[in-house]
Amino acid sequence: MAAYKTDIEIAQEAEMLPITEIAKKAGIAEDDLELYGKYKAKADPKNVSGKKNGKLILVTAINPTPAGEGKTTTTVGLADGLSRLGKNVIAALREPSLGPVFGIKGGAAGGGYAQVVPMEDINLHFTGDFHAIGAANNLLAAMIDNHIHQGNELNIDPRKITWKRCVDMNDRQLRHVVDGLGGRLDGVPREDGFDITVASEIMAILCLASDISDLKERLARIVIGYTYGKPSEQQPVTAGQLHAEGAMAALLKEAIKPNLVQTLEHTPVFVHGGPFANIAHGCNSVSATKLALSLSDYTVTEAGFGADLGAEKFLDIKCRMAGLVPSAVVIVATARALKYNGGVPKAETGKENLEALEAGLPNLLKHISNMKNVWHLPSVVAINRFPTDTEAELALIREKCAEYGAKAVISEVWAKGGEGALELAEEVVRLCDTEENHFTFAYETDLPLKEKINAIVTKVYGGRGTVFTANAEKQLSQLEKMGCGGMPVCMAKTQYSLTDDPNVLGAPTDFDVTVREVKVSAGAGFVVALTGEIMTMPGLPKRPAAERIDIDENGVISGLF
Repeated sequence: MAAYKTDIEIAQEAEMLPITEIAKKAGIAEDDLELYGKYKAKADPKNVSGKKNGKLILVTAINPTPAGEGKTTTTVGLADGLSRLGKNVIAALREPSLGPVFGIKGGAAGGGYAQVVPMEDINLHFTGDFHAIGAANNLLAAMIDNHIHQGNELNIDPRKITWKRCVDMNDRQLRHVVDGLGGRLDGVPREDGFDITVASEIMAILCLASDISDLKERLARIVIGYTYGKPSEQQPVTAGQLHAEGAMAALLKEAIKPNLVQTLEHTPVFVHGGPFANIAHGCNSVSATKLALSLSDYTVTEAGFGADLGAEKFLDIKCRMAGLVPSAVVIVATARALKYNGGVPKAETGKENLEALEAGLPNLLKHISNMKNVWHLPSVVAINRFPTDTEAELALIREKCAEYGAKAVISEVWAKGGEGALELAEEVVRLCDTEENHFTFAYETDLPLKEKINAIVTKVYGGRGTVFTANAEKQLSQLEKMGCGGMPVCMAKTQYSLTDDPNVLGAPTDFDVTVREVKVSAGAGFVVALTGEIMTMPGLPKRPAAERIDIDENGVISGLF
């Protein structure tokens, strides 16, 4: 059997077109580009205004498993497939975080022959957006502690500071730290901590802001902590009160502009913003999505992790705030991952096992049901095919999906690129053109916060209800009094399960979700509910991907995937 080429080998062999040619294909004039070398550029939406009103296609997936699903790969392949059908299409993706790149998940530029290039640049520093976000975040942190050191005019209680520093790396050592040690001139000693950059509220703000003015207004609204006093007397302190928003926005003036790159088949792609979907809202920037929609007939975008997280937040947060209405949804699944949901160990998912497949299918079927009955959107299932899949397994998936009103289509984009997505692309076009679309949200924002959280748990996750800790109850009450009750909710939950327990697979129903903490991201405009053991700073695995990444004397990188 011939050896497969690795993702990075395929990417390095690709013949990229100059980004100016990709821009021309997308309808962007060369004078409106800010070039970052030959194959990357930024486009300022203020200067680039297309007149189209394209159809928005969301790519999501079942709950992720170690067997892999291939959501980004499918997104890229679908865009190339639509292009092969003669459609004017642009993809809109998130930027990868260095944490997963050097950790366990790898990069986020697709795979096989459905990739975005230059792959190494995108997966590493790219155009520096994440560094700018981290700098803006840490500038605010420095201004908070300096304000306290210089006399604390705002009466900030150091024990009630909610703003953390950040770094774009998986580093569990930084979750809980004590800083300000050393003496009177070295700051005020206090407990502190770090988040990973993609979990920072700055990332969410950048991805939801419409322009620089909106960015500054959102940055000013950030709640960094609370004043001294009894709980009933404590007042929120904002970045605006520290006069930090102007300098922060100055650091972000280039980062707010979408990045233009290309697929292996030269389809234009905006790669911009990168919030995680398990601890943030998990979608690329509103500005990139809207820019793509104004320039294309079809915009293909993705939302992180499974449809219970990324798609829920895409629909209930991003679409609500930006006034977007998806035309169709693609739900990615693999026979291997479904068998894993049915109790088969990862090492054995390559063997035919119809019994396990049937036991694992409810996870996929729950996501199909949600699209149909919660959000009322037309959907198609993309079966990301592997060589070990049997015809009997594929037939069973098709049969069960049809019972739930969704067609299941074979996708072979990893091996064949856009050619492997032609049937999927045709079905997506059909859904956009002929299927009724009665898009509704999973909840209305005028509900109390607890009812919004419970709606997500019962409707989307399929749970029995929500349990709130005493601490969460206090925080909810405080946020309602602060006027945050009308905000949408961003659930911080494990990606591996519909429940708050990563070990519970399939589609259980007899469970509660416990909310242990609630906090406001006032600049982003949503309330975050933390469940289970979810952490805003991941750690590296026992054998991190970083151990396999190298560079030779000619500057050629290996080991990225």
